[in-house]
Amino acid sequence: MHINEENKEFLEEGRVQQLLSKYCKFLPVPIKFGTKTETIYEGEGEEQEEKSIEVDNIINNTSPAWRKQPTELTEEDYKNFYNELHPFSAPPLFWIHLNIDFPFNLTGILYFPKLGNNFEAQKNKIQLYCNQVYVTDDVKEIVPEFLTLLHGVIDSPDIPLNVSRSYLQSDTNVKKITGYITKKVAEKLGDLYKKDRKIYEEKWSDLNVFVKYGMISDEKFYDRATKFALVKNAKGENFTIEEYKEKVKELQTDKHNKIILLYTNNVVDHDSFIKACENRSYDVLIMDNIIDNHYMQQLEQKLGDVTFVRVDSDTVDQLVQKDESQESVLSEQEQEQVKGLFEGLVNEKTMGASVALKALSPDDQPVVITRPEFMRRMKEMQALQGMQFGDGFPDAYNVVVNTNHPIVAIKLLQEEDEDTRKGLVQYLYNLALLNQNMLKGSELTAFINKSLGLLK
Repeated sequence: MHINEENKEFLEEGRVQQLLSKYCKFLPVPIKFGTKTETIYEGEGEEQEEKSIEVDNIINNTSPAWRKQPTELTEEDYKNFYNELHPFSAPPLFWIHLNIDFPFNLTGILYFPKLGNNFEAQKNKIQLYCNQVYVTDDVKEIVPEFLTLLHGVIDSPDIPLNVSRSYLQSDTNVKKITGYITKKVAEKLGDLYKKDRKIYEEKWSDLNVFVKYGMISDEKFYDRATKFALVKNAKGENFTIEEYKEKVKELQTDKHNKIILLYTNNVVDHDSFIKACENRSYDVLIMDNIIDNHYMQQLEQKLGDVTFVRVDSDTVDQLVQKDESQESVLSEQEQEQVKGLFEGLVNEKTMGASVALKALSPDDQPVVITRPEFMRRMKEMQALQGMQFGDGFPDAYNVVVNTNHPIVAIKLLQEEDEDTRKGLVQYLYNLALLNQNMLKGSELTAFINKSLGLLK
């Protein structure tokens, strides 16, 4: 064998070890790569001596866990095998042992890893083997896309190799294998949910990306998953989708007979909005996952009778629209005066914002900034897909002034000094911006300094 200059790396022990580890790790015959030193002990008691010997360095496991029967393996065996596949990774949540010989041959072990929001980093961790011979770790043509979030091994002599993508997609055995794996995964999740719902709920934060991704991308999985897919509210309670609809439908059904599912994508930032909802006995869901925009749209289309509305998309009285209205304590002339004060400031400060007056409860905030649901969700979904929406068009939001709040209805209108009045309008607007985490930089610094000045 001759090695040219460009390929001298293949003479390096580390590089050869790397290749053997990837392609020969589970071959059914022992692979020797040099020797290694082992320590043995001879003799007994005080006469025992430590001795170093050279032994063959066998780099592969000829009898991996997936080739054994599930009854032969303990929980520790499964965890050890996962560590063999993915050293230094966090322990898996649980696993599925695949073992079928009709109508096709398939063995393997698939592990559910702990998934964060960056699920792209978790993909392509399933290795495909053919009778223990490594083939590839790109299995997206063999398993549905959402199953590529799982880790582990699939071994089948019935998957055609070295063929085109279109051939794989039309191959009968591949279709059967895809369906079988999807069914087994759904059965495993369903069994866990039924066996111990409390433990299942504790694992939901790690499972929900996987389940939602599957429901969005696979029709059959969606049908099976509705029985164990959960939603979590701001109080930390978990419900199936049907349970939650039943819980909120009495108070949160709007005039169009749609059940309004109120949600937040940030419990901390939306605290005041959530409390406003709870004061009306509304319930709020937490939908803070990277794919939740797509998931909510999927549920709206599939269920037909629900609409998701974020808690900051409108004033609290309009989140669940009903044929109810509240009278303003201000006359039309006074309302025009108030609107002019805020429009003068808002138009000067920003683009994409509009001012509206609403007669809310005196206990509600004097000024609230809301973000219309449709436009905001559209921008977020396209941003997730790496698309620019509207070529940098500014965020659309509404500045809603509560005409029934005492500060607006009394203090603002009765103030005679023009500069003081403008300062009050500015302060109320800044409070609303701060509540939406939109007050930043020099404007935030100026607001803090002004607030400190008021305390002196």
